[in-house]
Amino acid sequence: MMRSGNPALSDDAFRSLRAEREGTAMTVQGTVNKTGFTLLILMATAMYTWERHAQGQPVGGFMLLGGLGGLVVGLITVFKKTAAPYTTPLYGALEGLLLGGLSATYEARFPGIVMNAVGLTFGTLFALLLAYSSKLIAVTDNMRLGVAAATGGVMILYLINMVMGFFGVQIPFIHSNGPMGILFSLFVVGLAAFNLVMDFDFIERGADSGAPKYMEWYGAFGLIVTLVWLYLEMLRLLAKLQSRRN
Repeated sequence: MMRSGNPALSDDAFRSLRAEREGTAMTVQGTVNKTGFTLLILMATAMYTWERHAQGQPVGGFMLLGGLGGLVVGLITVFKKTAAPYTTPLYGALEGLLLGGLSATYEARFPGIVMNAVGLTFGTLFALLLAYSSKLIAVTDNMRLGVAAATGGVMILYLINMVMGFFGVQIPFIHSNGPMGILFSLFVVGLAAFNLVMDFDFIERGADSGAPKYMEWYGAFGLIVTLVWLYLEMLRLLAKLQSRRN
């Protein structure tokens, strides 16, 4: 059984898809190409909100559109995988609007933090891809189950914290720059990184199973979801560390 901690790449994502093959089948290289294309779109829209923020123009509306729109488009992609060729680029564009404004806000408070977070995110991506490709990391069923369970637990914790926020209350260690807060952020960064490994494995298995071509876009969507999460957690961790020095 294939498992991924990434909710976009759930156990049944490739199930029974061999019979639905349309023309050519999914390939790993095709998924990589589509991931790169979506990342370019994301970076383009991120630069747009970044520049607006730098010029003192309001970006709150764009960030709200990106956050809520990205959530809706993401859910559509998860429940209707055949729409992934259209929704994945749109998801990237919407997430870029959110990340550009959010990154500019962090950068204004902690100069240099964005470049560090971007570098760490892509450094982690390539390091794990190299380790996975060279078989230094062995993905087992127990590992898939453990990462999926831990990811679900963190998402539930974040959801509880969000609901509590409506009443002016927050779970302290999620936002704290104390030892517990930093340890929590390190754990979540590590968890997001393990999700990348699960995504690599899942995409490879999908290609081996002869999944339809449109699943390349769905695999790209799953990778973008994890990369966005990893980047945000890197930002959060670096902000906590820098705030301790200020």
